[in-house]
Amino acid sequence: MSAEIIQPVLLQSDFSELEMWASGKVRDIYRVDNDRLLFIATDRISAFDYVLPTGIPEKGRVLTQLSVFWFDFLKEIVENHMITASMDRYPESLQVHRAELAGRSMLVARAEMVPIECVVRGYISGSAWKEYQQSGSVCGIALPAGLRESDRLPEPIFTPATKAASGHDENISFSEMVQRAGREESERLRDLSLRVYTRAAEYALERGIIIADTKFEFGWTAKGLVLADEVLTPDSSRFWPAQSYAPGRAQESFDKQYVRDYLEQVHWNKQPPAPALPGEVAQKTSEKYIEAYRRLTGKDLPAHS
Repeated sequence: MSAEIIQPVLLQSDFSELEMWASGKVRDIYRVDNDRLLFIATDRISAFDYVLPTGIPEKGRVLTQLSVFWFDFLKEIVENHMITASMDRYPESLQVHRAELAGRSMLVARAEMVPIECVVRGYISGSAWKEYQQSGSVCGIALPAGLRESDRLPEPIFTPATKAASGHDENISFSEMVQRAGREESERLRDLSLRVYTRAAEYALERGIIIADTKFEFGWTAKGLVLADEVLTPDSSRFWPAQSYAPGRAQESFDKQYVRDYLEQVHWNKQPPAPALPGEVAQKTSEKYIEAYRRLTGKDLPAHS
């Protein structure tokens, strides 16, 4: 990787001519018109439910460009909400912000979002591992006895969660999802999520990356049910390097686990204010995100334009 130090983009611009639609831990969303939204992925990073004061260089561009790659890769399975990620096709009114938007933004169709996270797990890790240790099941799905941390599951499982505006999302059983969303839509979302995960996981493994688990978001547009938000990024998934995979322990990863590990080492009490990250931690995390992009797409992260 180049020795050039690239500063993180936290987005100081207020885009005052646009209506703020939503602002999350990482993304800012603006209303362009009645049918279109502008998604901007910043370099902000959150851990343990708090946004850290230190950004991760190039993170927003990785999230956007990986989502663009996956939307195209998966379009034969499911449509998506992206209209374009090319600045040349953006409205003239947005061209003044080209330097800030290029590479880290998408123009998308406004969707009626399904208020449930569609989580698929192919390996047992994170909250699923903790739940399994206590009950032998995950989200009401009984699993074989004797599984080790990070073991591959006999087959991928669908473990939905409620979408929380703040704080942790809450895992729910499929039967509870049916009560909230109806059986037909729940079964469609489950089956679609499993198909998308299986196809992506097979591809990623060929590229040396294990997708241990991931979450999808879906919404309704004129196209019908579509894949929305981000998809199969280091923020929404656990990416493990296949060459060092060894069940029975936590795995190395291409996601923000490196940041979480640092915060645990400094014994942060997980209360505000969140601590700043040392430069070397932010840079190492950036390198992990960029390497995930490179491995999955077979390309270098596009230069700024």
